[in-house]
Amino acid sequence: MTIPKIKVSPSLLSCDFSRLGEEIRAAVDAGADMIHCDVMDGHFVPNITFGPPVLASLRSHCDVLMDVHLMIDAPEEYVKNFADAGADIITFQVEATRHPHRLITQIKDLGCKAGVVLNPGTPEETIEYLANMVDMVLLMTVNPGFGGQSFIPEMLRKIENVRAMIGDRDLEVDGGIDDKTAPAVIEAGANVLVAGSYVFSGSYSYREAIERLKAAGA
Repeated sequence: MTIPKIKVSPSLLSCDFSRLGEEIRAAVDAGADMIHCDVMDGHFVPNITFGPPVLASLRSHCDVLMDVHLMIDAPEEYVKNFADAGADIITFQVEATRHPHRLITQIKDLGCKAGVVLNPGTPEETIEYLANMVDMVLLMTVNPGFGGQSFIPEMLRKIENVRAMIGDRDLEVDGGIDDKTAPAVIEAGANVLVAGSYVFSGSYSYREAIERLKAAGA
């Protein structure tokens, strides 16, 4: 099995919301491969972020993939709005819909790549029957809703299991990712690293932070 190249998707959840466009351009200029947009509704997770109109306004600032993670109830009711707003990849929580198979097809029919997301407490077997349909699997390595949390080390075994399940598709991880956790995460099989506070509010410049994450897979 060939693991895809290491990619970094900085999460806007930790950037300066008063300067969203500038923050996106700075992250892309620093080497970001994607921009991760955490969409929260205050129901599925205890936080609220932004919706399709904000995504549409940010699209002109971003010439890399817009990686949209829907942490919302009933995602099937909103995927068209996010696709129309400029999403390139739409991932949804399997815990939030009764018909994930149908929703994957719906997202692809809208012209976007489709992915599924598992919370830390959701077994990987939940998505085994979807593995051949998706373009990406996203594993939450913290409980979703807020940035700046610590990586849950027990998730490493889960990363290994999902990598074996999905072959050479993209395996994304989100939660507590920095230059200390990235080597183990990559060794376990992840190749897309979501990093919010480490990139946008850490000790390094955006470029150095992104380069350090990519170097963890060298």
